Amino acid sequence: MPIRAPYRSLRGISAVAALLAIGAVGCSDVSDAVDSAKDGAKKVARQRSVFSLDVGDCYNPNGKAEGTAYAVEIVPCDEAHEGQVVGEFAVDKGTEYPGDDEVSTIADNRCPVEAQKYAPDTWALPKGVVLFYYTPTKESWATGDRAVSCTYTAEKGTFSGSLDTAKSLEPEQTTYLEGSNAVYEALWANQPEKDTVEEDLAGYKAQAKAVAAALDAHVKGLDGIEGTEVGKLRATLTKAAGNWQKAANAADVDAFYVAYDPAFTDIDPNKSVAARKELGLATTVPADEAEVWAG
Repeated sequence: MPIRAPYRSLRGISAVAALLAIGAVGCSDVSDAVDSAKDGAKKVARQRSVFSLDVGDCYNPNGKAEGTAYAVEIVPCDEAHEGQVVGEFAVDKGTEYPGDDEVSTIADNRCPVEAQKYAPDTWALPKGVVLFYYTPTKESWATGDRAVSCTYTAEKGTFSGSLDTAKSLEPEQTTYLEGSNAVYEALWANQPEKDTVEEDLAGYKAQAKAVAAALDAHVKGLDGIEGTEVGKLRATLTKAAGNWQKAANAADVDAFYVAYDPAFTDIDPNKSVAARKELGLATTVPADEAEVWAG
């Protein structure tokens, strides 16, 4: 699979081999060389084809996290590592290779969904960890490769521990996260191509309709969760849902803006921090989200 930028690919096929040699050197140098050789041998033993990656595998890419990958180093998750496979699915596009762009579009849409099944609380992810994915190349497609492996990978440095948090969540935490994630997915997945409402009122109204529907479902989910802060958030989101629906029904640009401004403000992730704390979830707003609402 090719490895590209965040939300771009990584994959291919190859065998990995290494030749380890120790020259005629002094005793301390021999000791260092032996240690180095052991480390090298361990790394070689941990190599695995990218075609055999499984959900949950923690790994280190061989080289940069961009380009075409053939093998990676699989490591125990309690060791420092650069990435972890958090989702997998098969591309169902017939026999002909659909092209790099089409495969990337499919992965762009599916990997966030698959990743959230494994690590539902994106606020709890290590700093600097972003979604990447391994996808088939034209060459590997011809051999029957259809798999997309979704990974969280550190843009710089490493992280330790598994990102598998879904199994440890309480029912009310899961309910909250499913609803919250759906709201922001509706917002970003339906982002109009044009930069301004004046250029594409219909597109922005469609986005507003999707967000309103997701908010309605989120509020219904919160109805079954007790807590003072959760109750306050439910009231805020109920008002937000009404404004998003008004934006969806706006007769003109001016009416859209009147509804949109308070609608967008009321889904500011900072307004959910207190409720998240009450539910025992992560409370630090991710930097990219904080930047959006900071203006």
